[in-house]
Amino acid sequence: MPTFFLIWFGQMVSTIGSYMTVFALTIWIWQLTDSATALTLVWFFSQLPRVFVTPIAGIIVDRINRKYLMLLGDLVAGICTFSIALLAFWDSLEVWHLYVAVGFYSVFGQLQTLAYSTSIALMVPKENYTRAESMVAAVNYGSAIISPALAGRLYPVIGLQGIIAIDLITFTIALTTLFLAKIPQPDFTEVEKSETVVQQLTFGLRYITQRPSLVAMVIAFSLFAMASDVGKALYSPMILARSGGNAEVLGNVTAAAGIGGVLGGILLSIWGGFPRRINGMLLGFMGAGLFKTLMGVGQNAFAWMGAHFFASLNIPLFYSSSNSIWYAKVPPKLQGRVLGADQTIGLIIASGATLIAGPLADNVFEPAMQIDGPLSFMFGWLFGSESGSGIALLYALSAMWMFLVGLGGYGFRTLREVEVRLPDHDQSLK
Repeated sequence: MPTFFLIWFGQMVSTIGSYMTVFALTIWIWQLTDSATALTLVWFFSQLPRVFVTPIAGIIVDRINRKYLMLLGDLVAGICTFSIALLAFWDSLEVWHLYVAVGFYSVFGQLQTLAYSTSIALMVPKENYTRAESMVAAVNYGSAIISPALAGRLYPVIGLQGIIAIDLITFTIALTTLFLAKIPQPDFTEVEKSETVVQQLTFGLRYITQRPSLVAMVIAFSLFAMASDVGKALYSPMILARSGGNAEVLGNVTAAAGIGGVLGGILLSIWGGFPRRINGMLLGFMGAGLFKTLMGVGQNAFAWMGAHFFASLNIPLFYSSSNSIWYAKVPPKLQGRVLGADQTIGLIIASGATLIAGPLADNVFEPAMQIDGPLSFMFGWLFGSESGSGIALLYALSAMWMFLVGLGGYGFRTLREVEVRLPDHDQSLK
C-alpha cells in the first residue's frame, strides 16, 4: 500500500488548504448576505455540473490513465482558487463569482474523484478496502479539525487572499505527490464498435439494473443521501443563525465533527469493520441520523459539538462499508462507468435536495417557527422561536429520515444479503 499512502498524504494536505478556503468563504458569504439560500446555492452549483459530466467521466476513467486525470483535477482546482484570490485582491469578488468557480471546478473535480476512488481497488488488497476507505474519510474530518482553527485565527490577520495563498501551496504539495506516485492501471478495454454513444453512456446504469442487489444498494443510499444532503446544506446556516453569526462557534462545532470523523476512521482502520459490510452501512445510517437529530434539537455550542462528534463518528463506517462492497463486486476495469452511474444518481438527488433546502428554510420553516407561527405551537417548546429555529426543525426532520432508512434497510432481504447474493468480481472469474 505504499502508493496509496503517498497519494493519501498529498490529498490530506491539499484538503486542509481547501477546507480553510471553504470556511473563510462561508463566513464571507454569510456576513454579506445573511441568507441560507445564498450558502446552499454554492453547494448546488458545485453539484449540478457533476450530474451531466459523471456518465462521461465514467467512460473517460475506464479509458485514460487515472493518474493523469487526478493531476488534471488538482491543476484546475488550483486555477479556480487562484482566480478567486485575484478577484478578492482587486476587491471585485461577488457571490456569483463563486457559483461560476465551483461549477467549473466540479467538472474536473468529478474526474479526479472518480479516478481516485476507482484506483483504490488497484492499490490496496481486497481485505483492506474498508481500512483504506476509512483513511480516506479521515482525511476530510481531520481537515475539519485543523482548517477551521487555522482559518479562524489567520483570517483576521492575513485575510481571504492569505488563506487562499496557503491553499495554493497545499495544491502544489498534492501535485508533487501525484507526480511521484506510480498508480497501477487496469487493463483498459476498447469499446465495442457496435456500441452506440448512448450504450456507452448507459453501460454503468445497465450493469447495475441487471443486478438486483446493486439496485437495492443504490435505492437505500439514495434515500439516505436525500435527507443527508438537506442537512449538509443547512448545517452552516443553522449554526450561524442560532449563534448570532459567531464564526468561532461554527469553527468549534466543525472541529468537533472532525474529531469524531477522524476517531471513527482510526477505529475502523484498526478494527477493519463488520465481516458483513452491509451491517456497517445500515448501522452507520442509524447512528448518524440519531445524533444529527439531537444536533437539530440542541440550542447551544456544547450540545451541537457533542451531537456532531457522535454523528461524525458513524460517517466513516457507512461510507467505507458501502464503498468496499462496490469495490469487491465490480471489476476494476468497469468501476469508472459503474461507480459513475451510481454517483450520477446521488448527484441528481444532492442537487435537488440542496436547491430546495435553502428556500424551504428561509421561506417556509423559518417564518412558521417564529412567535405565533403555525409550527411554533407544535415545536416551539423543543426548538424555540428565535432565528434559526425553523432551519433546526427542518434539519432534525431530515436526520430522523436518515435513521429510518437505516432501520428500514434491514427489512429488505435483497439489500440485507447483498454480499451473499452477489459474488466478488475475482470469485466470479474463477
